[in-house]
Amino acid sequence: MTIAAKEPASVTAELIYFTPPADGSKPFTDINIDFSKEGEGRNWTKVPHDIQIENLRGKEGSVTLDHNGFQFFNGASKHTSFANDAEVKAEYYPESIELVKKITGASRIVPFDHTVRRHRPGEFDDGPERRQPVPYIHVDQTPSSAIRRVHMHTSKEDAPKLLEKRFQIINLWRPIGRPAYDWPLTLCDFTSINYKQDLVPMTLKYPDRDGETFGVSFNENHKWKYLRGMTTNEFVLIKCYDSQEDGKTALLTPHTAFNDPSTPPDALLRESVELRLLVFYD
Repeated sequence: MTIAAKEPASVTAELIYFTPPADGSKPFTDINIDFSKEGEGRNWTKVPHDIQIENLRGKEGSVTLDHNGFQFFNGASKHTSFANDAEVKAEYYPESIELVKKITGASRIVPFDHTVRRHRPGEFDDGPERRQPVPYIHVDQTPSSAIRRVHMHTSKEDAPKLLEKRFQIINLWRPIGRPAYDWPLTLCDFTSINYKQDLVPMTLKYPDRDGETFGVSFNENHKWKYLRGMTTNEFVLIKCYDSQEDGKTALLTPHTAFNDPSTPPDALLRESVELRLLVFYD
């Protein structure tokens, strides 16, 4: 693969923001319907904006989980195939629990789902076994859906006690098999977000229940970052929720895949895995 001799300091790319329904109804996305086509499977509008995205290659340490909402690390996974869900749960989940405990100091971690994404240009099938990179800005959880996750994935006896203390939802994201030059992930610095105005709760319709995520409205103050060409020895922790609402701690991170104009023409198509974790503290 051809790689530019000099890393770009930044790139300008189209990011897809969110505009809520004009009639004031609550926005929704139905994951069972192909909404790659305009207007299908959702009642909100996609709004593209050309955004400057800073490349943090060489400055990886300039962002942290609690200040900016995301943080980059080095460290390859022992599990490398990601071809079988049972193997992922048996092998990747335990090593990831220990890894995130070591990084965060958490006392207990409960993985609750993972997604393997593979870019397949021209295909619109985005079923459970064929997930592609998500090409619009979003936040995986709202406060109410985060609390619901605790009740869903811990016992009736444990949940109330766990909710009395600090907890987070963290997404552990890493490339699979090749560097992520094609449709990489970009993340919005929490310090640039207007938490009360930029984020709009959105219903996420599953076959058997409703979840809730945040849609993200455009704000010219948003600062977007990425790590160009993340390798399989690199990973990023993405904060989806944090109960520590002290006015100083990053609570979440809007993020999206994007079409990077600096992608080498012969770059392999992106493959990645994300593991979502409930993270509890004593």
